[in-house]
Amino acid sequence: MTKAIRIHANGGPEVLVWEEVPTPEPGPTEALIKHHAVGLNYIDVYFRNGLYKAPGLPLIIGQEGAGTVTAVGSAVTDVVVGDRVAYAGPIGGYATDRVIAADRLVKLPVAISFETGAAMMLQGMTAQYLIRRTYPVKSGDTIVVHAAAGGVGLILCQWAKALGATVIGVVSSEAKAELARAHGAAHAVVGTARLVAEVKRITGGAMVPVVYDSVGRDTFTASLDCLAPLGLMASYGNASGPVAPFDLGVLAAKGSLYLTRPTLATYTAKRADLERVAADLFDAVRSGAVKIQVNQTYALKDAAAAHVALEGRQTTGSTVLVP
Repeated sequence: MTKAIRIHANGGPEVLVWEEVPTPEPGPTEALIKHHAVGLNYIDVYFRNGLYKAPGLPLIIGQEGAGTVTAVGSAVTDVVVGDRVAYAGPIGGYATDRVIAADRLVKLPVAISFETGAAMMLQGMTAQYLIRRTYPVKSGDTIVVHAAAGGVGLILCQWAKALGATVIGVVSSEAKAELARAHGAAHAVVGTARLVAEVKRITGGAMVPVVYDSVGRDTFTASLDCLAPLGLMASYGNASGPVAPFDLGVLAAKGSLYLTRPTLATYTAKRADLERVAADLFDAVRSGAVKIQVNQTYALKDAAAAHVALEGRQTTGSTVLVP
C-alpha cells in the first residue's frame, strides 16, 4: 500500500486527508517512482478549492516531485529502474509512490538533491519559459516581477539579474522586500499603491517592456499601467483570484499592449522542449546563477498546515513536503 493525501470534496485545507491507497502499477509507457520529496505550489490550492477543475474525486493533488524509479512499463525507454528523476506537471504528487508517464520525467543531476529537485521543477521551469520564451529578457531590460519573494519570484529575480536585467520586485511586506533584494531585485516595492509611480520614477518615465504577474485580480490593472507601449503582460497565476473579464479595448488605450496567459504544460508539451527547459534550469542552478531557496519543509501528512501557510502568505521561496 501507498500513503497519500487525497481530497474527497473541494474546500479549504481541512479537506486534505492522509490515507492509505493501493500502490499503482505502471502501464506500458509509465514509470513508478518512490518520492523523496514533493513540491508545494499555488496550483495545488486551485485544484483543492475547485478553481481548477479536477479530473475526478477522490483526487491526489500535487504536480511536482523528485525520487527514484522503482518500476517501468514494457515500452519505457526514457528512464530505467534506479534513476534519480524529477518532474513537474502531471497531477498526483502528494503520495509516497506514484505512477507517471515516463516521458514527463527528467533525470536529476547527481549534484542536485531530491529536495532541491522537488522545489525547483515547476517553479524553475516556469521561470525559464517566462524569461527565455514568453519574453526573452536581455541585458539592459528593466522588468517587473510580482510576488518577488515567492518561489518563482526569487528564481526570476536571480535569473534576470544574471542576464543583465534590472528587476523591480513587488512584495507584500518589508521583510519580503529585503529577501527579494538579496536575490537580485534592484528595487523592491511593497504593495501596488505606489507601484506605477515607482516604475515611472525608476525608468525615467519609459516604463517596462514586460510584467510577470502571478497574483491575478488584485494587481492586474496596476501591472498594465507599468507597461511601455507595445509591452507584454504575462499573467501566469491567480493568487488573489482570477482576473475579471475586461474590455480588450483597454489594451489599445494603454499603448497597444500584449497580454498572455501562459502555462508550463504548453511550453513543455513536447518531450524535446521539456528536456531543453529542464537542462537550462539545471545549468543555471549548477552554475550558481540561480540558488533554490527551500525555506519551509513539512511532512507530507501535514500538507494541510503547509496550505494554510502558503495561502496566508507566510512562506518565502520554496516549500517541500517529505513523505
